[in-house]
Amino acid sequence: MNRYITFNQLGDGTYGSVLLAQKVDTGEKVAIKRMKKKYYSWEEAMNLREVKSLKKLNHANLIKLKEVIRENDTLYFVFEYMKENMYQLMKNRDKLFPEPVVRNMMYQVLQGLAFMHRHGFFHRDMKPENLLCCGTELVKIADFGLAREIRSRPPFTDYVSTRWYRAPEVLLHSTNYNSQIDLWAVGCITAELYTFTPLFPGNSEIDQIFKICSIMGTPDKRDWYEGFQLASAINFTFPQFRKTPLYSVIPNAGENGVILMEALLNWNPSKRPTAQQALRMPYFQVGQKISDNEARNINRLNARKQQNAMAQSQIGRVPSIYLNQNFSIIPSQPLEVKSSSRIFLQQSNQNENVIHNQNNPVVNRTSSTLQNEIITKSDKPEIIVNKQDMKENKPMTEGSGLFGGQKLSAKQHYLSIARYVVGRSTSTNKSREFFVLKPNPILLHQTTNQDNLYDKSFLRSSAITADKTQTAVGRTDWAAK
Repeated sequence: MNRYITFNQLGDGTYGSVLLAQKVDTGEKVAIKRMKKKYYSWEEAMNLREVKSLKKLNHANLIKLKEVIRENDTLYFVFEYMKENMYQLMKNRDKLFPEPVVRNMMYQVLQGLAFMHRHGFFHRDMKPENLLCCGTELVKIADFGLAREIRSRPPFTDYVSTRWYRAPEVLLHSTNYNSQIDLWAVGCITAELYTFTPLFPGNSEIDQIFKICSIMGTPDKRDWYEGFQLASAINFTFPQFRKTPLYSVIPNAGENGVILMEALLNWNPSKRPTAQQALRMPYFQVGQKISDNEARNINRLNARKQQNAMAQSQIGRVPSIYLNQNFSIIPSQPLEVKSSSRIFLQQSNQNENVIHNQNNPVVNRTSSTLQNEIITKSDKPEIIVNKQDMKENKPMTEGSGLFGGQKLSAKQHYLSIARYVVGRSTSTNKSREFFVLKPNPILLHQTTNQDNLYDKSFLRSSAITADKTQTAVGRTDWAAK
């Protein structure tokens, strides 16, 4: 013990006291448990259940035994130092824990407990004082003085664990219990973390059963026949109570938290979940990592939802059946609109034929589905733009298409190749490759500036009647106005 400097006492129990100490060579803080009983040989010391269990158990949520020292027949256990226990953590707080904090702490407790049970030990004395903490971020199970091996044969002592956290079968003096008594205690501790008040604060064993019945209700003989056998063996009759919903007792617990506690606080120990099963309950399934396939499916679904939302918000969008079809850009000079004239914007095809009449050039598709429609034009013929020229950004002259001779103005050239249109969102589907510049009949009567006469909209593949009271298909370019 000369390698450690001891300070104040941290706690005192039935079997020993705990001191705060510091290692001389490294300055590391440790907690040293000094046993009250004298041990006159190493064999006797090594046969202690606490030593046996801690030698085999090494887990992040179980307290670590660093060293065992026997000096002058006194036994010392050197443990890693933890700041406080869970009871002190609750007592020093001014407000209740939010549910995510409770979930995180109980997840750590169940992780440590599952490891213990999987390696053949159960604790038998689970309570807030035996859960050591470094804030709410780290919780470790401590004090394995009453731990037993699961494979060890009963009978076990009927006085284990603190009364408030003692399972009903132990209160009824059963000597044939198992690791499920730890899960009952975990249910009580979880409820206490929510409310900072013990769920079943009985003054005696009989009062403890009374408190349990007042909340969990009187057990059903068909559900727990062994419990009634234990009660009759000690001449005890269960008090008659209706079950009180846990959500009314613990109002700040969520639905999944209530389901977890009700499962852990089942009268019948065989119907309580194991620690591993409790960890798989919905209460702890928060922020779980998903597989790559699930992530792709979720992303695909979210993308589809966004597309649907965008489609519903668009006005006058191209029907989906035309999204994968090619269209030509047909910029036109201002039209002289008459009440009897109709405008038909036809779809281009690889085998399209341009038919020139004296006044009405019409672009026809090689299909019998399209009808011949009349396009009323001004004196100048329209320009049919080659898609390949557009992609290569070739300068457009009046020699391209039906014109020959003079160059177009810079603005006409820009409008012939630009993809961006004033007043229209640029976040359109990439498959909508082209747009149409066509005159707005209403603007013909409102302005003489021909630069503002173009209403920009996507193509339509149906005939549209344009008269003095009805505009061509598309939205008015308010920016141009």
